[in-house]
Amino acid sequence: MHFDKEFDASGLACPMPIVKTKKALSGMAAGQVLRVVATDPGSVCDMQAFAEETGNPLLSSTQETGKFVFLLRKG
Repeated sequence: MHFDKEFDASGLACPMPIVKTKKALSGMAAGQVLRVVATDPGSVCDMQAFAEETGNPLLSSTQETGKFVFLLRKG
């Protein structure tokens, strides 16, 4: 899937992947897609909750080579 910006949160532990994702989204225009790569297993639940709370839809949540990959659309 097409994305406009990517943020690699590999190696970061909770809550940093969410904090940095929020910062990355703040610099984007509405409708743009952010790809986030994380290694923290807790980021799966955290990213879903973040998307629901902030109105930035979680388009997908997958695993690739031991990493968690999320696509969020800026609301």
